[in-house]
Amino acid sequence: MAASTSSSMNNSSSTNSSAPHAPSGSPGKYPKIEVLAALVVGLAAFGFAPILVRLAPDTSPLVLVVYRTVFAALMLVPFWLWKRSREPRSGKNRERLWIALSGACLGIHFTCWIASLYYTSVASASVLVTIHPIIMILIERFWFGRYFSKLTWTGVLMAFSGSLILGVSDSQIDQPFADPLFGNALAFTAALVFVVYLLIGQKIRKKRAWIDYVFPIYFFAAGTCVAIALISGRDLLDITTIGVWAGAGLAFGPQVLGHGAMNFAVKYVAPTLLSTLILVEPLLASTLAFFFFAELPPLTSMAAMLVILLGVGLTWRRKVSFGE
Repeated sequence: MAASTSSSMNNSSSTNSSAPHAPSGSPGKYPKIEVLAALVVGLAAFGFAPILVRLAPDTSPLVLVVYRTVFAALMLVPFWLWKRSREPRSGKNRERLWIALSGACLGIHFTCWIASLYYTSVASASVLVTIHPIIMILIERFWFGRYFSKLTWTGVLMAFSGSLILGVSDSQIDQPFADPLFGNALAFTAALVFVVYLLIGQKIRKKRAWIDYVFPIYFFAAGTCVAIALISGRDLLDITTIGVWAGAGLAFGPQVLGHGAMNFAVKYVAPTLLSTLILVEPLLASTLAFFFFAELPPLTSMAAMLVILLGVGLTWRRKVSFGE
């Protein structure tokens, strides 16, 4: 994957040096308003993810993530049966292997991230799980040879710095958490596997329609989560009614709408830009946590939120090309 992707990325860089944000897709234009609308809906859905998890404190995180991923796959089955491509095409078998790996990464991402919310605060988990823009921009630059403007680098670093400040200031919140260090480690692991998931998506999504990519991903993610829960000895029926509803909410909102929007946009927008945009999630999650759980952010957290917004604004300031 690295070699072929590197070649296409290098070609893209040489032909689009004046527009470093343009994705390395094939020529063509896609209605920008639809991509932007998908991103807005996706971000709003992401913000509710920690809230829904916190509503089911008596449910094992490994069980909750099973219900989330299984429900999401089931929700998409009718659309996949209706809209899936039946056109024979070379390379499909190899694509399935990459999709299986991507789905497994997504399942591990969900498992680690949801589990982290049981041990640390919403703000810390949301910040550490969004460390991936730094990893992503370094990979795209030094592995794929993609060039970004100084403004983009400044925006990414500023947004991430705001996230770090938000995480540090989170320690000022006078609320007990089970094991913040372990929870933070889980959130960081979730960020690492998310990078792999997004990079595979950048390569495979260009060759497939949205439903032909998203449904198999969610299917393999669900299978991974079920396997992890069973190997860990969890009873999948040991869940409260609220836990079932929380799982359904996580499936429809953050997964189908949130991750679905990102999977739609990754065909047209560079992964680094998407990763940076997702840094807005800690701001949304922390704000919602205040209203739902009275987790009042300190003044430093509020300042950090402004830094995040400024950084994202700088990253997206230059015109973004939406190509097909």
